[in-house]
Amino acid sequence: MTDTGGVAVNINLGRARRAYVEAGADALGIAAEHVLQVSNTRVPVEEGTLERSGTTSVDKSKLVAAVSYDTPYAVAQHERMDYAHKGKGQAKYLESALTGERRVVAKLLADEIRRRNR
Repeated sequence: MTDTGGVAVNINLGRARRAYVEAGADALGIAAEHVLQVSNTRVPVEEGTLERSGTTSVDKSKLVAAVSYDTPYAVAQHERMDYAHKGKGQAKYLESALTGERRVVAKLLADEIRRRNR
C-alpha cells in the first residue's frame, strides 16, 4: 500500500438519517400547528366546542402529520356547503387552511429542517 496523502472521512449515515428524521418530524409538528391555527380562524363557532376539539399529531415513524377535529358534527360542518354559519365560520375550514397555507407550510418545513441540521 502506498501513501497518497489522502484524507480519510468517516460518515455515520445512520446518525445523520436519524437527525433528519427527527428534524422532519418536529417540522411537521410545527407546520401542523400552523394549519390548525389558521383553520381555527375559519371553524364554525356556536359554543366553541368544535374549535376546542382541534388537535395535531405526528407519526414519526412514517413522517406524517395530521390536523383533526373531534366532534360528532365536525365532518358535516366541514363538508356541508349548504349550512349557514352565523358569525364566524365557514365550510371547508380545514381544507381551505391547508391549501391556502401550502407555501407557508413548505417554508416552515424547510426552515426547521435547515435550522436543525446546520
